[in-house]
Amino acid sequence: MSTPCSTTHPSRPSLPPLPSLPSLRSHLLRSGLAGVVSTTRERSLSRYRMFVAGDPRALLGLEPERPWRLGDLLRLMSRTCGVSADPRHTSGQDVIDPDRTIVALGAFADRLAAVAEAGAPVLIGTGHPHRLLDFYASLAAALSSAGCPVLSPAQGRSVDITTRFGVRTYNLDYVRGVALVREPGARGCASEPGVHTHSPLPLRLAVGASIDGDGPLPAMVIGDHGWLCGAGQLGIEAIGPADADDPAPFVGQAEGRVSVVVPLDDTVRSDYYRPLTRYVLNRACLSQ
Repeated sequence: MSTPCSTTHPSRPSLPPLPSLPSLRSHLLRSGLAGVVSTTRERSLSRYRMFVAGDPRALLGLEPERPWRLGDLLRLMSRTCGVSADPRHTSGQDVIDPDRTIVALGAFADRLAAVAEAGAPVLIGTGHPHRLLDFYASLAAALSSAGCPVLSPAQGRSVDITTRFGVRTYNLDYVRGVALVREPGARGCASEPGVHTHSPLPLRLAVGASIDGDGPLPAMVIGDHGWLCGAGQLGIEAIGPADADDPAPFVGQAEGRVSVVVPLDDTVRSDYYRPLTRYVLNRACLSQ
């Protein structure tokens, strides 16, 4: 359990009180980050079946320790995310419980506080740069200010990723401390923030470069999709958000390889994540 930020602690900034939980909960519901979300039940069930079948597109780099049946997965997602556990519920919009989101945000903030206190190196990456880049970049800036090295191994190196259009070659890049992949030749500008991907290969490329001497290994990876599950599979502490149709991070958490998963819709407008940024940084006693 974290403690309130001290106004006299020499290493902690003076910050205003935490946003009220009722206001945060209201924002989650109004923005569609939780409550009724844009993810359809049909899509969630399809992804759950893909995970059960061992489809790499749904595993996100995770290798489950045991077989997962659909009923087991539905019950897990109901407990951790808030979706219906009833397999007969097959259509409509899916639901994320905002109270579960708030609890997970608190745990997420507590792990940020711990890594900041240790001044440990972190690696931050996203497969959702169009939506989540600003969220992660704010974390990168705050952790860097707290003395944590924000790593950028393998910058500019290429990685081949299988997509629905075949194998595509992308370049690993870093924007404001956040790893992402781009089309070769793409310029780093607001209109080209990066490519959406679920692949763990960019994470493996970055960690492999660190092992080969391109900087220290991260003590923590903060990210989503393949960054989150790929790191957990490698035994690196991993925290990050996941949507209702991505069961792999929640399985990784249940099996003890992913530290914290925050259930939320990962496709809403980027500015809708700002209150969450303020909440976790404030709770973690990190300057914005």
